[in-house]
Amino acid sequence: MSQNTMRLQSFDLASQDIASVDVESLHGLSLGVEWPHRPADWDFLRKVGRGFVALDEIGRVFSSAMWFPYGADCATIGMVITSPRVQTHGGGRWMMEGILRQCGERRLILNATRAAYSLYRSLGFEPQATVHQCQGYVRPVVPGVTDAVEAISAADLGEVAALDAAAFGADRSHLMARLAETAEIRGLRRGGRLAAYAMRRPFGRGWVVGPVVAESEEDAVQLVAALLVGLDGQFVRLDTRQSGGVLRAFLHAAGLPLHDTVTTMTRGAPLPRVEAGSPGTYALAAHALS
Repeated sequence: MSQNTMRLQSFDLASQDIASVDVESLHGLSLGVEWPHRPADWDFLRKVGRGFVALDEIGRVFSSAMWFPYGADCATIGMVITSPRVQTHGGGRWMMEGILRQCGERRLILNATRAAYSLYRSLGFEPQATVHQCQGYVRPVVPGVTDAVEAISAADLGEVAALDAAAFGADRSHLMARLAETAEIRGLRRGGRLAAYAMRRPFGRGWVVGPVVAESEEDAVQLVAALLVGLDGQFVRLDTRQSGGVLRAFLHAAGLPLHDTVTTMTRGAPLPRVEAGSPGTYALAAHALS
């Protein structure tokens, strides 16, 4: 059987470019596994990434998988969804093997749910860190926002992309530009240089704050606090690899307690460390985008 087709139970599935599929079909797939992505979120991911879906003979979408290239040697993998009807029959492995062929020799990063963890281990991915999905309805909290926090404009995106690359370990300037189309961005400067940035944009049930890149947790808190201003009572999500500390304490106080966890895994190189005094990732752009 061709690598572009697979038989699962009574279903003959064929792969098709994810860009060619009706977005409502993708939305239905993510709803089926209780993921919060809106059609607009799917459209955004298709603008910044690549991937494919598995369709049955009458065009129903049973699975999806995407990858997001950052330069020539790094990519993240995400939106790996398999319909519950075929999850235990090898569909996830087939989708992942197809994505890995497309990614080639790139260094790879993904965030694994508990259900997919064993599959990714069998494909050579190594666990690196736990991602803490913090979310809820914002309530007023004071660490107050300092006057040093400033709005970041499109003219500053080059600085944002350079700071992000220092933290992430790869050039995501294309992603930064796309995120900036709908995101509000805040930053902190020291000695005239951009030392931290954070974004807020519509996503899922409300808003997502991320990415957040800073040289300390305290700076990260200042930026997150600035982006929560005006969102009292609204639903906000932030994904962080901080297991405790001032950022997690602030999020809990602001109405964003821990909701769930996933595991960041890599293949080809370890995850960049987050150390005070150097640019580090304190909140992810998204599970798929890391």
